[in-house]
Parts: sequence; C-alpha cells; structure tokens
Amino acid sequence: MKTLQQDMTTGNPAKTILNFTFPIFIGNVFQQFYNMADTIIVGKFVGTKALAAVGSTGTIMFLIIGFVLGMTAGFTVLTAQKFGAGDMKAMRQTVGGAAVLSVLVSVVLTVLSMAFMKPLLRFMQTPSDIFADAYAYIMIICGGIFAQMLYNLLACVLRALGNSRIPLYFLILSAILNIGLDLLLIVGFGLGAAGAAYATVAAQGVSGLLCLLYIVKKVPLLHLEKEDWRPRHSLLKMQLGVGFPMALQYSITAVGTMMVQTSLNMLGSTAVAAFTAASKIEQVVTQAYVALGTTMATYCAQNIGAGKVLRIRQGFRAATLISAVYSVVVGAWILTGGKYMTYLFLSENVTEVLGLVGIYLRCAGIFFIPLAVVNIYRNGIQGMGYGLLPMTAGIVELAARGITAWIASGQRSYAGVCFAGPAAWVSAGLLLIGMYWYIMKHDMKKFMALHPQREEEQTEVKKHRKQKKGRKLPVCY
Repeated sequence: MKTLQQDMTTGNPAKTILNFTFPIFIGNVFQQFYNMADTIIVGKFVGTKALAAVGSTGTIMFLIIGFVLGMTAGFTVLTAQKFGAGDMKAMRQTVGGAAVLSVLVSVVLTVLSMAFMKPLLRFMQTPSDIFADAYAYIMIICGGIFAQMLYNLLACVLRALGNSRIPLYFLILSAILNIGLDLLLIVGFGLGAAGAAYATVAAQGVSGLLCLLYIVKKVPLLHLEKEDWRPRHSLLKMQLGVGFPMALQYSITAVGTMMVQTSLNMLGSTAVAAFTAASKIEQVVTQAYVALGTTMATYCAQNIGAGKVLRIRQGFRAATLISAVYSVVVGAWILTGGKYMTYLFLSENVTEVLGLVGIYLRCAGIFFIPLAVVNIYRNGIQGMGYGLLPMTAGIVELAARGITAWIASGQRSYAGVCFAGPAAWVSAGLLLIGMYWYIMKHDMKKFMALHPQREEEQTEVKKHRKQKKGRKLPVCY
C-alpha cells in the first residue's frame, strides 16, 4: 500500500510531479478516447448530422461534468491537506463529509439539468435538423450524473492520498467497455446518438463501482466508521468553501464555451461537425495540462498541510517548465498534421470539413502555453485552499471568450469563433500568474510567521534566501 499512496511532501519536486501526473494523463486520454469513440462511431455509422448532434451538446456536457469535477476535487482538497499533515482521523471525516455532499449535489444537479434542458438547447439555437438527436443524447447523460459523481469522487479521494494509478486502471477498463457498448448499441441495435450516451453512462458507472470495491478491499485507511459519517459543520463549511467555487469555476468556463457554441450553431451543421472533430483532437493532447492541474492541486494541498511553502514554489516552477516543453512538441504536431485525424471521425464530406478543422487547430496550437498556465496555476492555488480567488480569473476568461465569440458571430467568422478559446486562456493566465506571486509574497509569508515551529521549512527558507542574495527577484517568504 505504501507504493500506491504517495507522500508528495518529500523527494524531488519535478520527479514527484511527473510520476503523479503521468497516470492521470493516460487516464484522461483514455477518458477522451471513450468520448471520442462516441463521436467516431456516430460519425462513421450514423452520419454527419448525428455527429453534429453529439457535438452540439458538448458544451452542456462540459457544464455538467465540469461542475461534478470541480465539486469532487474541491471536497477532497481538505482530504489531501489532512493526509499531508498526518491527521488520519480528520482525513477520514473529510471523506465522509465529501460523500454526503456529493449525494446531495447529484440529486439537485440531475433534477435541474433534466428540467431545463430543452429550453437551454433552444436558447443555444441548436439547428432544427439535429435537435431531436441532441436532446435524446444529453438527457441520458443527465440521467447518469450519479455515475459521474461516484467515479470522480472516489478517484479524487484516492488521488488526495497520492494514488493516481488505480483510477487509471479502472478508466482503461471502462474505456474498452465503452467502445464495445458503442458498437453494440449504435451499430448492432441502431440506437444512434442515444446509444452513445447509454454506453458513456454505463462505462462511467462501472469505473466508479470498481473504485469503490478497490477501496473496500485494499485501502483500510479509507474504511469509514459510523463517527466519520457524522456531519461536522466546520469541515463541511471548509469543503463547500473550496468545492463550490471550484465547481463554479468550471461552470463559468462552460458558460463561455456555450456562448461559443451558440455563435457556432449560427454557421450551420457542417461548421458544428468540423468544430466538434477539431475540439476532440485538441482535447486529447491538452489532457496533459488537465493532468498537471490535478497533480498541482494535490501537491499543493499536501504540502500546505505539511507547512512546506518553499516546496510549493519549487513545484510550480517544475510544472511550468514541464508544460512549456510539452507545449512546443505537441503544438508543432497539431499545426502540421493534426487535422488528418479528421478521417477518424467522418466518412462523408471530409474534404469540406478538413479545412475548417485545420483552422481551429492552428488557432489553438499556438496558444498551448497559456492554456497550461491556466490549468497549473488555477488548480495549484485552489489546492492551497483558495476557493474564491481563482474564480476572478474564470470571470475574466468568460468575458474574453464571450466577447470574442460575440464579435465573431456578428462577422459570421468561423476563424473568429476558433480564437475565442485562446483569448480566454491568455487573459486568465496573466491574471493567475499575478495572483500566484501575490499569494507567495504576502499570504505565505504570514503563514510561516504563524507556524514558527516548522523548523525544517524555516531552515530551507534561510538557505533559499542566501542563494538569492544580491538578486532583485521577489522573495516569497
């Protein structure tokens, strides 16, 4: 068990981050693959309009699933902090509180999303020729919110303890299951877009149940007693204080992408299909940034719990360098050969769609570094316990994406719509870097003053200051 639960408060920061990130990255890619399986099989066996129907609900799916991801990640930030501090009793109490809150959120989110879905699709000007398929697909996804919540909560709990491998293994299994169910339900039973949704929900539910069985059988550290389920106002308040802003952060981003989707819908179903295929290609390579963000949330939470402030700064520096190197490599590929993955998604109108896919990928590929900054710094700051502050970056992101999409829709410009995402990344990234330096220079200095007993950290700080002597760089402490 020691090899699976990872203490991220010791060892080389760059190596620790890479070792934790890689399984999450592979898991995210597999998750994208079984989302892509829906798109590929629908596009190949049902047609362009069915592909557009699935794609037109992508931003709504991101709104729902993003809210779930934000909530579960936020609820377990405190879990990682208690684990880093070595307080296992309080750690189990945070897990019990997270479970209760997750059930309540699942019920509310399911009822609200299913009640308002049809008006939302109409508001987004979903083309009439794909409306029925789009509605059928997204309603099934809404009905499976509990399955999404189950897997993401348990995966976040395991990651909070430094275990990023087990969620990966179960995601791989569920990805394989999803592809098999896609072929059975779409090709075999002819269920079309609805079949893809059933396959996605079923696969997610299986991965959640596997995580639960693993915890019951293999992780005694997470075996909760009756006392651990008892609501504790102070812990629940702290969990909601981080979880709700993180969920809203995802929601704000999703609202921005919905504004983009609305502008895109005005350009017709061919543009929607091209944008859908291109975004799927982009999302596969950018899962590395999502994985680094998840890693930084756990890394910062454990280290703030242990009081190792200098190590947090070292982690941010290492993650930024890793992401910059990765961005150059994958950006070059996306700009040159990425568009040819379109052949995976379509068997008709490929020539017409291919050019539009290339435009999207060129717009996104040159801005991967700002996207990496957004994921790393937003999640890292949230892992340190700041819930509301990163939301301001989300508001800036929403404004930049919405204004760009609004201007593009007025000009009927597909390229302009494609630039909405990069405009949001650059705006939010600059603000988050400013937040990071402010927090490290002011708030973390106060944190260390309140914890003078942390002798090891104080020694590291003094050593760090001596190394920086004579420089005019800002000192964090």
